[in-house]
Amino acid sequence: KSLIYSFCKKNLKTMKLSIIMPAYNVQKYIIHCLESLLKQDMTIDDYEIIIIDDGSTDNSVFLIKNFINDKANIFLYSQENSGVGAARNRGISLAKGKYIYFIDPDDYLASDVLKTIIDCAEKKELDVLTFLSKKTDSQSLKDSFSNIAKTSCTSILNGTDYVANHGFKNEVWWYVIKRQFLQDLNIKFIEGRWMEDAIFTAELIIKANKMAHLPIDVHRHVTVKGSAMTSREPEHYKKVIYDNANAATAYHKIIETLEYTDNINKECLQRLKTRQQSFVFFMMVRMLKSTMKLTEIKKILNEMIQVKAYPLKSFISIDYNGILYIILVKLFNIKTIFYVLFMMFNPFFKNKII
Repeated sequence: KSLIYSFCKKNLKTMKLSIIMPAYNVQKYIIHCLESLLKQDMTIDDYEIIIIDDGSTDNSVFLIKNFINDKANIFLYSQENSGVGAARNRGISLAKGKYIYFIDPDDYLASDVLKTIIDCAEKKELDVLTFLSKKTDSQSLKDSFSNIAKTSCTSILNGTDYVANHGFKNEVWWYVIKRQFLQDLNIKFIEGRWMEDAIFTAELIIKANKMAHLPIDVHRHVTVKGSAMTSREPEHYKKVIYDNANAATAYHKIIETLEYTDNINKECLQRLKTRQQSFVFFMMVRMLKSTMKLTEIKKILNEMIQVKAYPLKSFISIDYNGILYIILVKLFNIKTIFYVLFMMFNPFFKNKII
């Protein structure tokens, strides 16, 4: 009887964390990432690692299977190539932890940081907890630079007040999210597009009732040459431009909803408008380097006018205030000048001029 009781008690224990990792052709990085996720101060009963193989064609799956052979808390699932959004959505549906964390397989975590994060989130009963990340090209930053024992989280705010006071990051790996909160909202990643993080995090954060920041160094974002977001291949570059436009359109719906909300924090609203227009600003920068046609450029900008994302009246702000931003915004806001700049930089028109 005591053995049965112990078994049942163990299985009734609530798993604290589910880490969701999409994987596509990442044989160079994924084992290092997985090793970092295991070098943590939590027991294997407290957290699981869910890997969604998104139709890899390299040796990623072979390496993962060999690595997880004796790891009881790592699970591998495979699907046809459907993109990061679809992989993350499947991971959410499989997760059992009280909290969810998303990580990309070419990134990794500092050692022994997860317990502090989850303890803080649980103690404060947070919907969302944020922390710090470091950009690096190295895989050797194993230790956190923070004095974890002496660091405490900021005051608890609702999502709109948090955005007003602290701003927020687009990428989902800055956040630990309560799974029940995510399920109640029924928010999913947009599938088949880039910028899915930016839309997901905005929708999530503005609806959070309890949110805080724990200023400890946790995550490592590894800059990889030739990654999806740095690729200059013409068709991919064009897709990123269109997906920036899609993100700006999605933000219009979020902003419009908030504008009709009573007692909305105006600073939050302003920061969301700035973020929306940042997609358009960086989209326009990419346009200058693209091989798109002028008719396509005009069509997209007209669509941005319809969703109040262009002209860039809200971009220059506390978040973007450098002199180069100011100069470029002045130029970009005059469509005729932007079209001339486009023709000067565009390879097709450049060849005609020469």
